[in-house]
Amino acid sequence: MAQSRLTATSASWVLSDSPASCHVDVHFYSKCFICFSLEWMMNLLLDIVQDQTSPASLVHLAFKFLYIITKVRGYKTFLSLFPHEVADVEPVLDLVTDQNPKDHETWETRYMLLLWLSVTCLIPFDFSRLDGNLLTQPGQTRMSIMDRILQIAESYLIVSDKARDAAAVLMSRFITRPDVKRSKMAEFLDWSLCNLASSSFQTLQGVITMDGMLQALAQIFKHGKREDCLPYAATVLRCLDDCKLPESNQTLLRKLGVKLVQRLGLTFLKPRVAAWRYQRGCRSLAANLQLLAQGQSEQKPLIPTEDADEDDDVPEGVESVIEQLLVGLKDKDTVVRWSAAKGIGRMAGRLPKALADDVVGSVLDCFSFQETDKAWHGGCLALAELGRRGLLLPSRLVDVVAVILKALTYDEKRGSCSVGTNVRDAACYVCWAFARAYEPQELKPFVTAISSALVIAAVFDRDINCRRAASAAFQENVGRQGTFPHGIDILTTADYFAVGNRTNCFLVISVYIAGFPEYTQPMIDHLVTMKINHWDGLLSMTLSPDLHTRHGSILACAEVAYALYKLAAQENRPVTDHLDEQAVQGLKQIHQQVCVQPLGMGLGGELMRQAVCVLIEKLSLSKMPFQGDTIIDGWQWLINDTLGCLHLISSHSRQQIKDAAVSALATLCSEYYMKEPGEADPAIQGEWGPLEEGGARSCLSHGAGSVAPADITTSLECTSAVTHTSPEDVNFPESRRDGLKAIARICQTVGVKPGAPDEAVCRENVSQIYSALLGCMNDYTTDSRGDVGGWVRKAAMTGLMDVTLLLARSQPELIEAHICERIMCCVAQQASEKIDRFRAHAISVFLTLLHFDSPPIPHVPHRGELEKLFPRSDVASVNWNAPSQAFSRVTQLLGLPTYRYPVLLGLVVSLGGLTESTVRHSTQSLFEYMKGVQSDPQALGSFSRTLLQIFEDNLLNDRVCCSSSHPFAVKLLALCKKEIKNSKDVQKLLSAIPCDTHACAGTVHMCTQTHLWLRAPGPHCAHGSALPRFCEMVQFPGNVRRSALLQLCLLLCHRFPLIRKSTASQVYETLLTYSDVVGADVLDEVVTVLSDTAW
Repeated sequence: MAQSRLTATSASWVLSDSPASCHVDVHFYSKCFICFSLEWMMNLLLDIVQDQTSPASLVHLAFKFLYIITKVRGYKTFLSLFPHEVADVEPVLDLVTDQNPKDHETWETRYMLLLWLSVTCLIPFDFSRLDGNLLTQPGQTRMSIMDRILQIAESYLIVSDKARDAAAVLMSRFITRPDVKRSKMAEFLDWSLCNLASSSFQTLQGVITMDGMLQALAQIFKHGKREDCLPYAATVLRCLDDCKLPESNQTLLRKLGVKLVQRLGLTFLKPRVAAWRYQRGCRSLAANLQLLAQGQSEQKPLIPTEDADEDDDVPEGVESVIEQLLVGLKDKDTVVRWSAAKGIGRMAGRLPKALADDVVGSVLDCFSFQETDKAWHGGCLALAELGRRGLLLPSRLVDVVAVILKALTYDEKRGSCSVGTNVRDAACYVCWAFARAYEPQELKPFVTAISSALVIAAVFDRDINCRRAASAAFQENVGRQGTFPHGIDILTTADYFAVGNRTNCFLVISVYIAGFPEYTQPMIDHLVTMKINHWDGLLSMTLSPDLHTRHGSILACAEVAYALYKLAAQENRPVTDHLDEQAVQGLKQIHQQVCVQPLGMGLGGELMRQAVCVLIEKLSLSKMPFQGDTIIDGWQWLINDTLGCLHLISSHSRQQIKDAAVSALATLCSEYYMKEPGEADPAIQGEWGPLEEGGARSCLSHGAGSVAPADITTSLECTSAVTHTSPEDVNFPESRRDGLKAIARICQTVGVKPGAPDEAVCRENVSQIYSALLGCMNDYTTDSRGDVGGWVRKAAMTGLMDVTLLLARSQPELIEAHICERIMCCVAQQASEKIDRFRAHAISVFLTLLHFDSPPIPHVPHRGELEKLFPRSDVASVNWNAPSQAFSRVTQLLGLPTYRYPVLLGLVVSLGGLTESTVRHSTQSLFEYMKGVQSDPQALGSFSRTLLQIFEDNLLNDRVCCSSSHPFAVKLLALCKKEIKNSKDVQKLLSAIPCDTHACAGTVHMCTQTHLWLRAPGPHCAHGSALPRFCEMVQFPGNVRRSALLQLCLLLCHRFPLIRKSTASQVYETLLTYSDVVGADVLDEVVTVLSDTAW
């Protein structure tokens, strides 16, 4: 039991000793919430800490919560809220002294106490005034407060937990006090340097010790006064050099080393603002508006002046510091490079102009192609810092912009991958910083180059972070510089979110931006130079020994040829008007030249097969004049060979290659195997034989619909065979999907013709077509990819829509009433299920069939009621992907008898889904429907019978299973018992136990208590969000209660500990909820047994 429970009505806080308290920090990741309630929460917790009667466990728990707040908000904001009066010094010091540094369970307490002690060190009184008489007894002397704090800080600087970080903060606040630094500073620095020199970063304890010493020294040289720290700076720098931290493999030590080095460098140099720095002027929007209101123009940039202290000698240690920071720019870890870059910026701000310019030159040396990507990244960070601080003068912009443009496209191969993402991202940061640092006239000569480079990075970079960084930098320049061509127009299209989709960037946004003449040529040059090598050698590059160059060149040839065809088609001209004979022959020979050597099955073979299939597709779509050419046979052979080798291709590439072969086959058939439109060449009719197994069968069935077969009956039989689910084919949902697409394509290709079953769709074969399509509406195959049967169901719905619309236009009498009813019911079921994209597609098909009026689809059940529920005006305005909008409309179909069973079947699956929004909105919509019919016993009875029928029809079906002296409740309990009988499925057993706490207020007793949770298998079952359980049935008196309690008692004796424990917990809650289940005289005893037994 919890020793203390503290509840606040505004935040619902609960402090307890239960293990659940360790999860509370999940709720504290909102800084806005913390900011508003920070002081209140702190006072609440500190009251517990300061209460002398609070047990130690509760104090430790309070400090854990304080640490959670600190972790989210940061200790610097947190410190000022600690009590820091003179009277707080000794109590806090005593609390710290009482802690055990070796207790790993209470490190949060020590961490927070050390931070609290660091605040109390800021009191403006000498510590000696708090000591009183140190002589307690003759011969015995108490330690002074100053010595106690120093001893505590030193002891915690070498511990292995986070208290070490707080000890460094404490030491920096303590040792820099005026009364302490006189007597203790030299002593502490000597102690820390000795520890630093005697420790090795090769051992764990050495790393811990060095970390504590470096943190403390860095904090001291940061917060201490320069005149106090200067006498020791050279000594600390020499000791740091002897440690050879750059050779350490510990990132944190190298970062702290760089941090300390820059603090030492700032100590060597006098604090000042460089008079020579570039100043843009007033960059405050409010100040600029105020000046404009007064009739004055915006402040002009200040002209850099000569530094009055140019002749001052620069201390010796500065050169060493700068050298170490430049080395830090090339470190292998980003945090070290970032710290070094900030150090370069801070140091340059205190140097004379000439020396600062030398530093800039040294930074530019990082941008050599002999340097690694780490040096380029560090150099970009340093340039951004220098520019942001006004230390990069306009005279240097010519050199700087040149290297930044190179950095924006930096991409180097490293084995099987490439590096440079961080470099390009940092280069975007430089451009962002320059937009804020310089006046528009300073950057005007570089606007064209920078804007083009940022646009290219925003749309063509393969990394999403770089595209978004480039978009943000472009936006900053448009807003602050105002000189980027078409800036606002481009930003509205290529904003931060739009560039997140790479396909959208390459195919949509880039085309739009290329319409602006300032960006057209740079974008084309980038594509042919950086993405597919050089355009002048594109055809010759298809034979390049470099695999990726060859692959990219073939794809580029295909896309360029097809783009030229579309351009020619707009003018009703053939594609050969834009391509000379040499180019046409070059395109035709690519396949022959590439296939001189066997393609194989390795990485090269996979890439080249996919590329050549794309080439075949695009050249066929471009209507190249190759009819009757032998190249067609070569293309057909390549496609056949690719289909036959699919089982040898790696699994991650198989689908992509298969899709390419499918598309190539379909377009090849459409363009070169057609004797007349819609009629296949008899010479190739025999090519359509029995379909092969697996992936090849999928591809052939997909391509079959592109050619009108000689015998449609045979073709339909072959493609229908593909759609049948058998144990051998269950793992090939793609073949079933493509088979359904082929059936629809064949029907559309041959059309409708009465009395010709071998030539077209007619009365004799329409039932066969509908049987194949409707049979796939129950394909719920799942594998490691999820609900792959959804692909089949989606293709089936599309095929049903296409075939039905085809028949409605030509011969609507072929659509029989029972077929139409089955179509609408199957689609309605899919419209109420849990996967958003499939549900939206189903609703689209349903509404298309309902509202089609050329002529209307015959025999649609309840057409009048449906048109009122789904008026044409609402079709386009509703987002059917959103559960909040879809379910509220779909559940209205429950009022129509024909649709009640399929819609309820789909809804119960949604009610047990994994997605919280789907579960919530489907539940809410169903309960709203039940509220509307609660006064109609006939409707409620029909609803209950339908629900039971669904349960009976899907008993022991893991996708759909629903787990009360009303006959409904009795039967439901019996079905529940049958469902879990002899089951070894822990999740199923758990889902039968918990008491669902939701209630449908306002409905009749029976339906209120019958929750329609039909589950999909998954870990959510263990949390009681699946079907109605035995605990719910306890509330119904009579036989139902006795049977439910009997089942619960049996589960308390189950062989699985998890089942026993969960049962006891849920029965405990049930007995507290329904007090009349157990007699009052034995209730306490039963509850005690349930809570105290080690189940």
